Amino acid sequence: MGEHSIVSARAVVMIYDDSNKRWVPSGSSVGLAKVHIYHHSVNNTFRVVGRKLPDHEVVINCTILKGLKYNKATSTFHQWRDNRQVYGLNFGSKDEAENFAQAMLMALETLSNVHRFPGTINQQTSCPEGSFQIMRLS
Repeated sequence: MGEHSIVSARAVVMIYDDSNKRWVPSGSSVGLAKVHIYHHSVNNTFRVVGRKLPDHEVVINCTILKGLKYNKATSTFHQWRDNRQVYGLNFGSKDEAENFAQAMLMALETLSNVHRFPGTINQQTSCPEGSFQIMRLS
C-alpha cells in the first residue's frame, strides 16, 4: 500500500521571499490550489502536496519531518518552515484551515510517537475527505 490523502483543502500556496521580506505565490501565478497531506503507511511518512486549480501545476511538495513547527498565524493563514524555505497557506475558509491544521498536528504527533514508543505502530485509516482517525496497534 502506498500513499493516501488524509486531508485536502483549497488554499493559495505562498513562499516567503527572505531577501525582499515578503510573501510571494508559489508557482507561475497566483491562484487556488488543492493541497493534500499524504501519508505513506508503509514508511510512516507524511508530505504536503499541492496542485494549482485548474492546470495542476505542482506548487508545493514538502516532507513533514518530526519536530516541524506549524504556526496558525491567523484563522485562515498557516505557515511552517523546512531546511530551505518558509511555506504559507492562505485557506479558502476557516473550516478548511482548521481541518488541515488538525491533520497536520495528527501527523506530527504520529511522527513523534513512533520514536517515543518503539513497540507501537501507528496506522492511518482512510476516512472521508477532511477528517481523519488514528488507530494504535500493539
